[in-house]
Amino acid sequence: MVESPSIRQRLRHAFSTLLRPSRRTVLYGLLIVLMLIFASLIVTTSRWLRASRIDLTTDQLYTLTPGALHIIDTLQRPLKITLYFSDHAARDLPQLRSYEQRVSEMLQEMVARSHGRIQLQIVDPVPYSDDEASAEGSGLTAASGGTNGERMFFGLAGTAVAATNDGAPADAAAADGDATEDRPVERALSIPFFDPAREAFLEYDVAKLLYELNQTSKPEIGVISLLPIDGNPVLGEQPWAVLQQLGQLFDVKRLDADKLKQVDEKIKVLLLIQPRHLSADAQYAIDQYVLRGGHLAVFVDPDAELDTGTDASSLVGGGQPDQSSDLPRLFAAWGVLFDPTKVVLDRARMLSIEQGGNSFNHPAMLGLGSQELNRNDVITASLQRIDVSNAGHFDLAPNARTRLIPLFQSSAEAELVSTQRVMAASNDPTQLLQGYKPDNAHYVLAARLRGPFDSAFPERAGKAGHLSVSVPNAEVVLVADTDMLSDRLWVEPQNILGQTMLRVFANNGDFVTNLVDNLSGSSALLSIRGRSTSQRPFTRVQALRNVADQKFLQKEHELEQQLAETRRRLEELQPAKSSQPSTASTEQRREIEQFRQRQLAINKELRDVQHQLNAEIDRLGFRLKFINIVLVPILVIAFGLLYGWRRSRRSRERR
Repeated sequence: MVESPSIRQRLRHAFSTLLRPSRRTVLYGLLIVLMLIFASLIVTTSRWLRASRIDLTTDQLYTLTPGALHIIDTLQRPLKITLYFSDHAARDLPQLRSYEQRVSEMLQEMVARSHGRIQLQIVDPVPYSDDEASAEGSGLTAASGGTNGERMFFGLAGTAVAATNDGAPADAAAADGDATEDRPVERALSIPFFDPAREAFLEYDVAKLLYELNQTSKPEIGVISLLPIDGNPVLGEQPWAVLQQLGQLFDVKRLDADKLKQVDEKIKVLLLIQPRHLSADAQYAIDQYVLRGGHLAVFVDPDAELDTGTDASSLVGGGQPDQSSDLPRLFAAWGVLFDPTKVVLDRARMLSIEQGGNSFNHPAMLGLGSQELNRNDVITASLQRIDVSNAGHFDLAPNARTRLIPLFQSSAEAELVSTQRVMAASNDPTQLLQGYKPDNAHYVLAARLRGPFDSAFPERAGKAGHLSVSVPNAEVVLVADTDMLSDRLWVEPQNILGQTMLRVFANNGDFVTNLVDNLSGSSALLSIRGRSTSQRPFTRVQALRNVADQKFLQKEHELEQQLAETRRRLEELQPAKSSQPSTASTEQRREIEQFRQRQLAINKELRDVQHQLNAEIDRLGFRLKFINIVLVPILVIAFGLLYGWRRSRRSRERR
């Protein structure tokens, strides 16, 4: 006889069942706990780890370089930057919108790093609004081509707030956002327009803006020149336009080479133009300036046409004055080869000149285009044309420890000739084309020279403060032409409403300004090089297009050959027209008809090539869509089902 459980036992069992949660209850409880923990982590990280980010891009696009970080960390006063972007006007420009996101993210990264020293505001300047007027007043440039023909702004305006009267530090002042609004603006600069073509220099451009806003005065630059760059006030001659342009941005100081014993450390950049017969003391001063980390730009020339300082004692063969310049002692110490007796001709880049009422193509006067300019250097990246005249070239000695990085160079059609021959052909430049033989070499006309540099004066090692080797980041810019600085090669005066205006037809002035602007920055700014762009082309699609282009070119070449052959055949049949007019005409019509049939066939083949390309691209796109939309979700679902089935199977086996 089985004894039934008592009421107490039943109550105890029921009570224990209530106290023992089921597996489902435990899982739900754990899920709630995990959700609470996850939410807490999100709140905590967004509050305390706001500046901590991980850059997983291949080229570290969103990681600031050490140079940019140094500039941001050493800001001495609060800065306010405003990014103007016409959102509605750029609605139909996805590439520009993508680049705006790239710019915005970099600015936000800099703001996060600044710890309150930089304030960022993003503004959409709606047409006819105060924001649009503010963008124009800040120096931004409006581009056309927006939605419905709207003007489009995409630039950065920056202001440096004046220091507080009580001498409060910049960090403390920047921490109070309202305080910066009430204090007057001390300096304002801008980036007129963010050109996507300059994306590689985006970080440099923004860091340069921040660096210049942080400065309290114009950088000092020194100029040593034997050329009449100051003009002649007695004769009513104005200073050269390049010097006037530099004077607007820098504090330009003329240095006397005859009295030069030492270059002041305040000089950010030293321009050495047409150095001839420099004393040993002047060369030593320049030598030590470079070794200390000073920034030097040297303009030498095998034939400086505007050098009026020559005399009868400097005549070369034929009675022509020697207008060349060189720095043989310093160049030898730096491992630089420069021959002042050679001029670079380039028949592929000749400029047309007017002389004696006639027009000539001058092979020694060159108009260098985008193909000859270094697009990977910040100095020449945005330039379109540089004109030079009677330029020389640079090279490195076999034992040089320095590096020569071209800024602009000749085409492969260039040829080296003697300076004397160029001077002899000054009245008839076409003589230089007689017997022309290209050297099939790109001659370097301007370049950066990066150290280390050795002193050219080892015998003065015992002198106090003498340096034998340069600092690690020493750099010199070399230009093998001085005539490019003259007005005649890049600007033309025009009289407009009684005022003399300069019409710019080359970027020579921009080159010099960019050069000085780049060298006058800190070593941190100079260390910021070009970066990769955020645009990632479809390499597979581009490869398909390249193959199709090759096929197109082959077919087009075949069509052109057949057209030439048909014309030749028609010309051969033409003489027979007088003797046998009907026969010749019939043969001509037959040739023309055959050519037309072949032309139609080739055009059909060209269309087939294009059709095959489009079909291949469509198939590639379909495969990508299938993988992303169908295959990957199916694999994830299959993995989840398999995992769930195995768990349920193990659970049944345990029971």
